[in-house]
Amino acid sequence: MYIIIAAIAFGLLIAVHELGHFIAAKLMDVRVLEFAIGLGPKILKKQGKETLYSLRVFPFGGFCAMEEDEEARDPRSFSAKSRKRRVFILAAGGVANFLAAFIITVIVVTQMSTFTGTTIAGFADGFPGRGENGLMPGDRIVSINGERLYYAQDFLMFMQLERGSHVDLVIRRDGERIRLNSFPLEPREYLDDGVARVRYGIDFIGIENSVWEGFKYSCYMTINFVRLVRISLAQLISGAVGVRDLTGPVGMVDMMNTVGQAAPTVTIALENIAHFVALIGVNIAVINLLPIPAMDGGRIFLLFVTWIIEKMTRRRVDPKYEGYIHQAALVLLVCLMVFVLINDVARIVSG
Repeated sequence: MYIIIAAIAFGLLIAVHELGHFIAAKLMDVRVLEFAIGLGPKILKKQGKETLYSLRVFPFGGFCAMEEDEEARDPRSFSAKSRKRRVFILAAGGVANFLAAFIITVIVVTQMSTFTGTTIAGFADGFPGRGENGLMPGDRIVSINGERLYYAQDFLMFMQLERGSHVDLVIRRDGERIRLNSFPLEPREYLDDGVARVRYGIDFIGIENSVWEGFKYSCYMTINFVRLVRISLAQLISGAVGVRDLTGPVGMVDMMNTVGQAAPTVTIALENIAHFVALIGVNIAVINLLPIPAMDGGRIFLLFVTWIIEKMTRRRVDPKYEGYIHQAALVLLVCLMVFVLINDVARIVSG
């Protein structure tokens, strides 16, 4: 059941992205030849006044095919529109994913009764770092190794990412910012009601959910998803993770299925899947808007580059050169997608 839900959810994310392009194209009076949800052979199709609407077999994709006349002879072609209008159309897909992720997050957050902040409520028995020269109840942890904290999950995430026993903390105590450099902090066994658990030994104060707190938390979650993408890209560039760690649509659906299966109830499973879908939505938005050829961000970047060249040379850049760049990048992108697909399938089968 969760595999079906996950596949539909992923398909909807792609549909939302393409719908953003579609609406923006219509607003800018660009002719849309076909609006498709999914890839592969058509299952359903309906010819509109000028646009063919289709539903295709595989839910892991979609497209909004606009009229593109490189010579710009058709006034309703994408190429004939001003650069500002083209940027608006290209950016609309990512913006639609951001909005969808925020709406999903708001829905999930309304089901929560409390959040956990970064103000310290107390410590487990035996916590070694307490005291005036360390941490005290009422302190608010502001950052870990330069990364800003907003809620307790940030604390856990950045402590796990550091994988060390000493971190640089910034705390706020009685209105004063205090820096604790190379502060010893690592997970160890603490007794909670007689049960030994491995944790950091710090308890944080809860925050009651309200309209305002829920809105703030929803904004934070959506923005924090962007930070997670930035951290993931930094790890990829630094070599902390490899290309084999990349996950494509099949792997994402499998992960959503795993999240659903691990939940104790169907309600919690759906909430967890919705949270994961919002994260993927932001991932799609951010990656798609990066200045990578063949991506929307790459097309926006090349629009900017050609504008500069034309201003400097006072000559129009032939659109075919931009097309060559995108075609070459698209071939590389497809190769990467095939590699990731094979890797996802192998990972699922092996384990």
